[in-house]
Amino acid sequence: MNYAELVTAVEDYCENTFPTNDMDTFIRQAEQNIYNSVQLPSLRKNVVGTTTVNNKYLSCPSDFLSSFSLAVIDATGEYHYLLNKDVNYIRECYPSPTDSGLPFYYGLFGPQTTFPNELSFILGPTPDAAYSMELHYYFYPESIVTSGTTWLGDNFDTALLNGTLIEAVTYMKGEADVVALYRERYINALSLLKNLGDGKERGDAYRDGQLKTKVF
Repeated sequence: MNYAELVTAVEDYCENTFPTNDMDTFIRQAEQNIYNSVQLPSLRKNVVGTTTVNNKYLSCPSDFLSSFSLAVIDATGEYHYLLNKDVNYIRECYPSPTDSGLPFYYGLFGPQTTFPNELSFILGPTPDAAYSMELHYYFYPESIVTSGTTWLGDNFDTALLNGTLIEAVTYMKGEADVVALYRERYINALSLLKNLGDGKERGDAYRDGQLKTKVF
């Protein structure tokens, strides 16, 4: 289901035509709800950055939501995955800026100095060289509103459609039973999506075996 098909479906279900800005808001709200309910592989991203010598701070990407893993790559090309710790733990372990070496810990420090709307990491110990850092993180993919098509729309449009319908019916101040109906349909679709994203896509038949239904 692409953007145009989604808009048509929502307006057909609601028997109403919505202003474009309102419809786009419904869709974005539904996407945000879904993306914060299920950790889909399509929400993962990978970037490589470089530390600055004697600077314990590392800027997060502008679309960063949360970290999946952070690794430092040493001079031999070997990966060392950092342990996530609180800022106070790192400060206690390495109280002086001169405590430098290959980073072993990282923590989410807070807003960047130059871009207050973006976040930054703190590393411990302070990097003693310009190390390559590989970050796997979660982010919001581009909305179907602007891209026209998305993984969610192509592969699990039932969740997107019913999530958008809840927002649209709420906007229309629809009857409580109608809102409840769409909410139930949305929860059912989200449960199936969660079974895929947090279940099936995190294993395989070789390791986990195939799902078997008992024969009566």
